[in-house]
Amino acid sequence: MKKILIIEDDPSIAELQKDYLEISGFEVKVCVDGVSGLTEIKENNYDLIILDIMLPKIDGFDILKIIHENKDIPVLVVSAKKEEIDKIKGLTLGADDYITKPFSPGELVARVKSHIENYERLKNKFNNKSNNNIVVIRGLEINKDSRQVFINGKEITLAQKEFELLYHMAKYPNIVFSKDELFESIWGLDSLGDSATVTVHIRKIREKIEFNPSDPQYIETVWGVGYRIRV
Repeated sequence: MKKILIIEDDPSIAELQKDYLEISGFEVKVCVDGVSGLTEIKENNYDLIILDIMLPKIDGFDILKIIHENKDIPVLVVSAKKEEIDKIKGLTLGADDYITKPFSPGELVARVKSHIENYERLKNKFNNKSNNNIVVIRGLEINKDSRQVFINGKEITLAQKEFELLYHMAKYPNIVFSKDELFESIWGLDSLGDSATVTVHIRKIREKIEFNPSDPQYIETVWGVGYRIRV
C-alpha cells in the first residue's frame, strides 16, 4: 500500500483529503504544522507528500527546501494563494505539481496517482541496467543507475525531476525538444500540468551545471522551438 503524508493545518481540509485518499487505497498520515511534518519526513518513508504552503511554525516553502535537499520523493504543493509567483517559487524549490484551493478531491487523487505512477515508471527506467549507464558530454557526467551528476569531477545535487529532465535530453544530444514534448516525457501528465514547469526546471538545472547560466554551454535554447543539449 502506498503511503501519503499530508501536511495541512486546516483539519477539515486534511480530513477530506485523507478520506478520499484512503478510499482510493492509500495509507495516509496527517501532520498539522511544519515542525511535526518535518519530523515525520525525517523518521519515515512516504511515496508522496501533499504540502500546504501556509503552515504554522515552519512554512511550506522552507519545508520544500529541506525535502529537496534530502529526499527523492514527489511533492504536491497545495495553497490558497493564486499568484503565479507562488507557483513558480514552489516549482523552483522542487515541487512536482501545484494545486490551488479550493480544488476537487477527485482531482487531487488523480494527481497523486499520476505522480506516483510516473515516478515509479521513471525510477524503474533509470534503474534498468544497460550497456550505456553513463552519459558524458565534455565535463558533464550523468550516471543513470546511481542518479549522480558530476561537473568536471565535482558532484552536484539535482532534484528528481531535474535529473530526469537533464538525463532525457542528454541521451539525445543535439536533438531539439519542445517544452510540450519534455513535459509529456518527464511528467507524463498531459492534461494535469503546465509546460511552463519545464522552463522553471531548465533554469534550475542551468544554475547548477552551467558556469554562466546566462550563457549556457550545455542546455541551449532554440528560440521558438525548445531546448537541446549541445555537444
